[in-house]
Amino acid sequence: MRICFFKRTAFLGLGFILLAFGQLSHAAAKIENWQTSQGSRVYYVHTEGLPMVDIQVVFNAGSANDGQQFGLAALTAGMLDAGAGKWNADEIAQRFESVGAQFGISSSIDLATLSLRTLTEKPLFDKALETAQVILTQPTFKDADFKREKNRTLAGIKQQEESPGALASIAFYKALYANHPYAHSESGDIKTVSGFKAEDVKRFYKKYYVAANAIIVIVGDVSKEQAEQTAEKLLSGLPLGTKPESLPEVTMPLAGAEQHIEFPSSQTHVLVGLPGSYRKDPDYFNLYVGNHILGGSGLVSKLFDEVREKRGLAYSASSSFMPLLKQGPFLISLQTRNDQTTQALQVLNQTLADFISKGPSDTELTAAKKNITGGFALRFDTNKKLANYVAMIGFYDMPLDYLDTFEQKVEAVTVASITEAFKRRVNPQLLQTITVGKSAEKSVQ
Repeated sequence: MRICFFKRTAFLGLGFILLAFGQLSHAAAKIENWQTSQGSRVYYVHTEGLPMVDIQVVFNAGSANDGQQFGLAALTAGMLDAGAGKWNADEIAQRFESVGAQFGISSSIDLATLSLRTLTEKPLFDKALETAQVILTQPTFKDADFKREKNRTLAGIKQQEESPGALASIAFYKALYANHPYAHSESGDIKTVSGFKAEDVKRFYKKYYVAANAIIVIVGDVSKEQAEQTAEKLLSGLPLGTKPESLPEVTMPLAGAEQHIEFPSSQTHVLVGLPGSYRKDPDYFNLYVGNHILGGSGLVSKLFDEVREKRGLAYSASSSFMPLLKQGPFLISLQTRNDQTTQALQVLNQTLADFISKGPSDTELTAAKKNITGGFALRFDTNKKLANYVAMIGFYDMPLDYLDTFEQKVEAVTVASITEAFKRRVNPQLLQTITVGKSAEKSVQ
């Protein structure tokens, strides 16, 4: 639901070949783990059948590290491949294109990620790896590039002001997190971004893009020896540095609150929630399976049934837990006609209250488990999907057997454990409610 997720991807050359032959089946992923000579953690999975590899370099350098310069992490990530070493952005793109590689950079709340997908034939692999290494270790941050990226960011922020969904998301995170680093938009705001200078980006890069703060993920048809050499090569040139300080704990809102933002739209965007779960939460699987029943399973969820099917109050209604390093949001969202907002909210709140009180039925739980476990293998049936999972496991320090034990932990969830977890984590008295839309006209007295 977060409104700003910066991403630039070079989708080039042999991309169609990679997509055409990119489907793999991983019954179980054997994740190997070690450290580079500089202490960076490496996570490696060997796959066979395709002459390709997916590589990710993950840094604890997301917007939670912005401090008071909201938007600085995203702008820094966005500038890495604007120019590096002796190459400008066009020359970088041409280098990847010439070997059929794909390269991307993304920034989110907790982290920043550089992604490379390339063929493993040595001349192609070496050129793609060299290009990625220079981008990572020698970004130029030229003034002209900085001004262009800054203006692009400001234009994007101004566009958000015309989007009721974006306005709702910004207000929602502020309501949940107050002064916590999770409270602000990843892209920042007009005031903070307008004040940025190129030196701010350089300072952020030097502080956070260091070996001590890096995790490398390698998934593909390369040997462990090749993976070890790749990891060392990719980070060569980065200073050791230090890891950032831990984020403060999330403080729950003191009381529930409602906020309405007037907007000239025919539909009202509704967001309801509070800080929910974190990645290493002991209640994670209870909340995950429970939410699948409540609002995470689309057309067969309780929220969809009550709001859409029975009453026709919205096209859809859904809920989600978004675990982060600290407590990410628990969110229920829907869009409804302006004059139906009050009724839709009443149904939403009553459905949630009933679920917290009673939990799911045995039949609902059985169906949810079958749905989750039945489709689980498809979530990492390509190298790229698997690399994303391994990056999550590495960054959040999850057990290496997470994928192997996932289904077992889902099966262990019970009606009682779901009910107890929701009662611990979702207090209806503390819910924050954001509505963005045009107020329904009051009837003439």
